[in-house]
Amino acid sequence: MKYAHTNIVCRDWKKLSAFYVDVFDCEIVPPIRKQSGDWLAQGTGVKDANLEGVHLLLPGYGRQGPTLEIFQYLEYEEQPDLVPNARGFGHIAFEVDDVEEILAALLKAGGSKLGSPTSRHVEGVGKLTFVYCRDPEGNTIELQNWKRTMDRDYEETPS
Repeated sequence: MKYAHTNIVCRDWKKLSAFYVDVFDCEIVPPIRKQSGDWLAQGTGVKDANLEGVHLLLPGYGRQGPTLEIFQYLEYEEQPDLVPNARGFGHIAFEVDDVEEILAALLKAGGSKLGSPTSRHVEGVGKLTFVYCRDPEGNTIELQNWKRTMDRDYEETPS
């Protein structure tokens, strides 16, 4: 068994997938998906399901790694932006080298901030720096950086 993908249903799959390619170095995995028919309606439980979108290879994994699936249904249901503590799927997280740098790129690409970057020592693990933010369609993303206790360059005294 292995993890396969996470799906985001969006208003504009081309714009949202470009955001993840530009900000997080995801790569498009061909082909572009254009799917409809009874088989899709039956499998999804969505009457007359018709969608288009793409799979994005997530950074840090090989060519067979998990993907982020960005789909736009011909007809979709709107929902309010969820708060980080809402029940259900909460966010996706990217481990990055520099939280502030990626947050700036995310904001420039049309995303938004939820919180402010903060750091905390996690006993037995190391120093975590993180922030919650949103992609252009309101999906929650966590940017995180770990300076693990085992890393040679981690010298900070626990707080």
